[in-house]
Amino acid sequence: MRSLRPYLEQDLTKKMVFLGGPRQCGKTTLALDLLRRAGRGRYFLWDLDEDRDALRKKHWSDDDRLLVFDELHKFPRWKNWIKGVFDTQRQRHRMLVTGSARLDVYRRGGDSLLGRYHYWRLHPFSLTELPKGIPRSDALQRLLRVGGFPEPFLDGNEQAARRWRRERLQRVVRDDLRDLETIRDLGSLQLLLDALRARVGSTIVTHHLAQDLQVADRTIKHWIELLERMYVLFVVRPYTQRLPRAVQKPPKIYFYDNADVIGDEGARFENLVATHLLKRLQFLEDRDGYRYELRYVRDKEGREVDFVVTCDGNVTELYEAKWSDPTPAKALLYYAEKLKPTVAVQLLGTPTRTFRQGAFTLASALEMLTPAWGESLAGARYANHRAAFHT
Repeated sequence: MRSLRPYLEQDLTKKMVFLGGPRQCGKTTLALDLLRRAGRGRYFLWDLDEDRDALRKKHWSDDDRLLVFDELHKFPRWKNWIKGVFDTQRQRHRMLVTGSARLDVYRRGGDSLLGRYHYWRLHPFSLTELPKGIPRSDALQRLLRVGGFPEPFLDGNEQAARRWRRERLQRVVRDDLRDLETIRDLGSLQLLLDALRARVGSTIVTHHLAQDLQVADRTIKHWIELLERMYVLFVVRPYTQRLPRAVQKPPKIYFYDNADVIGDEGARFENLVATHLLKRLQFLEDRDGYRYELRYVRDKEGREVDFVVTCDGNVTELYEAKWSDPTPAKALLYYAEKLKPTVAVQLLGTPTRTFRQGAFTLASALEMLTPAWGESLAGARYANHRAAFHT
């Protein structure tokens, strides 16, 4: 079972737990496992008519130790409703709310739930968290070919993965988004998704996309925000602090489904590195409460590094993703000297001999992105940060 489980069980004894993440990444499976371990409880899925009616009427037993509310955010007044349930029944029941939209920020909320819940984010499989029976030697290619979502990853069939991916995106765009927002031009939204899938690793200028799709600039920005809330994609913005010659460039966009990327192996590999970094940082943020950010950096001379990791505003790590070029990237060496991170890593998608000199490390992703890498942020200052990304 996914390694977030012990943390969720611990938090459920104190507050509600909100579990977010992309559609079909394993939230319901994890919730049902927690329900089984609780011994007695009740599961409600908002999408089922009978569950929706029972939920609104609060048809559960006083003996139910755990109540699971799946996709509750589709209930227009869900925050006020769950606030009332928690305030009046917290002594009798533990409560888990799951959803594929960002439950902590979605604007159709009503009253604030501040102080009543802990929020956790579940991600697809990665090199730092592999299911039993999948050898590491096969995992990297699977992640590049079919992505890390449980069903296609475990199956390993590219044709089946393409069908699964198309059906999943149709559900997200035509069902989930429509349940939450009024989207009149679904065709243009799908075209935007196609355009973004082909631009992974490049900066995104919304004005240019708006011209191509013949919609307003603010519409493109709003659609990207919605897709981010639905865990279809995530945005990486530029880092400019402590760099007087840094430029405020447009953001970059990556996808939670690594195989959703249109492009060569280099683009898919960069997306894979981005998803691994985000997964690690969001876990540490959800567990420890520090503010982690994933950024990129580029200055006026064109020196660019793919990923900058910050903790409470301080640069801790730099990462450059290269599919097969073992030559140390000059920009990475420059920013390692300029920003003084704990580590500056050049990750390769192909096998290479690991090389370390000072803060600089050259290593293959298969060797570097291990459970041990996921257990802490490098450096003595962050040595107490232990991630749970292991089998």
